[in-house]
Amino acid sequence: MRGKHLLLPWIIPIGLISVWLWASRTGIVPTYLLPDPAQIGRSAWTYIFGEIGSAPYAGRFHGDLWASSVRVIGGFALAVALGIPLGVVSGRVPAVRSLLGTTINGLRSVPGISWLPLAMVWFGVGVKTTVFLVALASFFPIYLNTAIGARNVDFILYQAGATMGIGRFRGVYDILLPAAMPQILSGLRLGLGTSWAYLVLGELTGVPFGLGALIMDARMMGRIDMIIVGIVAIAVMGRVSDLLLTQTMKFCFKSARRMA
Repeated sequence: MRGKHLLLPWIIPIGLISVWLWASRTGIVPTYLLPDPAQIGRSAWTYIFGEIGSAPYAGRFHGDLWASSVRVIGGFALAVALGIPLGVVSGRVPAVRSLLGTTINGLRSVPGISWLPLAMVWFGVGVKTTVFLVALASFFPIYLNTAIGARNVDFILYQAGATMGIGRFRGVYDILLPAAMPQILSGLRLGLGTSWAYLVLGELTGVPFGLGALIMDARMMGRIDMIIVGIVAIAVMGRVSDLLLTQTMKFCFKSARRMA
C-alpha cells in the first residue's frame, strides 16, 4: 500500500512525458514548437553542468538559481512579516477588519502586471522591483488565510485558557496560532507558490541573472528548449520550497505536526 502512495504522485508527470514523446516521435507537433524530450534533457544538462562559455547558457544554472532564490525569499519573508500580524489582528478585531477590508480586497484585484511599471519607477531595474512584486503578490493569500483562521478560533478556547492563567498576549502563541495553524499554513503555501509565479514577472525588467530572466532571454533567442528548461526548473524549485516550508513549520510548531 505504501508503494502505491509513493508511485501515485508520479503518474501524471510520467503520463505527460509519454504523450510528449509520442507527439515528438510521430511528428504531430513540430519540433520548433515543442522540442523532443531528449533535446530538452541535453539542454538542461548543459545548463546545469556545462562549462561556462562553452555553449549558450552553459553553466548558468547555479547563478540563476541563487539570484531567483534571493528574490523569492526576500519578497516572501516581507509578505510573512506583514501578512501574519495584520491577519491575526484583522481576524480578532472587527474595527481593524473593517478598516483594512475594502483597501486590501480592492488592491488584490489589481493584476500584478499593472504594478510593474510603477515598481520600475520606484525601485529601478533589479532586485528591489522583483522583491516588491513577489511580496505584494504573496501578501494577500497569507493575510486572508491568517485572518480567516484567527477569526474562526472559538472563544471558548480563550475562556478555557483564562481559567488556566493564560493572559491575552500569551494566548496568541498558546491558543490562537495553534488553532489557526491549518489556515496559516495554507496561506503560507499559497503565498510561496505565488512568489515563484511572480518571480518571472519581476525578472522581466531586464536583470542579467535568474530563472525568469533565462526564460525571457531564451524567448528572444528563439530557444524553445531553454524556455521549457526554465519552466521545469521553476516548477521543481516551487515544489522543493513547498516541502521545505511544510517541514520547517512542522519542526517549529507542534500544531503543524498534526497536519498531513
